Amino acid sequence: MPQTSMRTRVAIIGAGPAGLLLGHLLHRAGIDTVILEDCSRDHVEARIRAGVLEQGTVDLLDEAGVGERMRRQGLVHHGIDLLFDGRRHRIDLSGLTGGRAITVYGQHEVVRDLICARLAACAPQYFEAGDVRLHGIDGQSPSVSFTHAGQAHVLHCDFIAGCDGSHGVSRHAIPPSALQVFERTYPFAWLGILAKAPPAANELIYASHARGFALFSMRSPEITRLYLQCHPDEDLAAWPDDRVWEELHARLETGDGWHLNEGLVLQKGVTPMRSQVTEPMQYGRLFLAGDAAHIVPPTGAKGMNLAVADVRNLAHALAVHYRDQRDDLLAGYSAACLGRVWRAEHFSWWMTSLLHRFDDYTPFMARLQHAELEYVCSSGAAARSLAENYVGLPFAPLAG
Repeated sequence: MPQTSMRTRVAIIGAGPAGLLLGHLLHRAGIDTVILEDCSRDHVEARIRAGVLEQGTVDLLDEAGVGERMRRQGLVHHGIDLLFDGRRHRIDLSGLTGGRAITVYGQHEVVRDLICARLAACAPQYFEAGDVRLHGIDGQSPSVSFTHAGQAHVLHCDFIAGCDGSHGVSRHAIPPSALQVFERTYPFAWLGILAKAPPAANELIYASHARGFALFSMRSPEITRLYLQCHPDEDLAAWPDDRVWEELHARLETGDGWHLNEGLVLQKGVTPMRSQVTEPMQYGRLFLAGDAAHIVPPTGAKGMNLAVADVRNLAHALAVHYRDQRDDLLAGYSAACLGRVWRAEHFSWWMTSLLHRFDDYTPFMARLQHAELEYVCSSGAAARSLAENYVGLPFAPLAG
């Protein structure tokens, strides 16, 4: 098949929030990019993922000029509830962090905003790009080959940004001997539903229950998002809607008169739970960002926020390279990201360990878990630590 040749400065693999935000930031810096995505635009815009944005993420989206709809439709939350022993305990996020908060705004909505911004900028993005392969990443002239609409293409570039997740081609293009992977797989998963029902509470509820963890969340004033701890190999056929609602009522309601609002279940699925970090986050002319470099369990609401922090660093390092002909920030990209990555990994592991039931927990371990919950809800210092991490630690100043 004949190939057409193309040229850009930065080839971005993946049109999730990491790839799209990186492309947007680089466009604002006058750096041309091409984004390649193997899925269709409709699929990318419909993927329901994370929905909690840290304060720093909200501020960055605003500064980048793509926060108007988020500010209009997002739900700003100043606290969360921890539920155990049949009682809810509010953690005052804003009061404990000097006014910082979280915003509930779905990842798919962020993706839609960024795609619209890229279309308005007439910047190239190829959805349903097939057979994507990376070449020459350890040299001075990398390239990406791919097919689109039946045509073969070669995209020549200066750098490649791998923003295509843990199963994408980018991370696997790096020789395994050049990487160190740290990971943990948890012995449970989340069964999640999206329901057409007005949220019955104004803030998120994290429940530790004898029958397993549960989470009450929302996506809009009309849509509720709910999760149940379940087995990793759970058969969804064994979970008809009535059983899901029954279990949610049992784990989230406390007998104080508060009740969940039920509604039509729009989506149902099982999310595995794992932690993973790949080091370093770069190899030659290839830089990894977001899930391509690290995975966190969703308990701490850190996945998309870490991706945003990554591309903030990468966009700045690339801008300095082209503006000042300096490569020190690109060389230090991985080190600049990993401190925040490991902090978020620890917080996500801690929240997961604090709230879930482990089959191998002895009565002694269960009592320790309960003592930790009581301490977090009774100690200002412990509650402040949770709040600081949950709303997101402030971004470090950008060097150079």
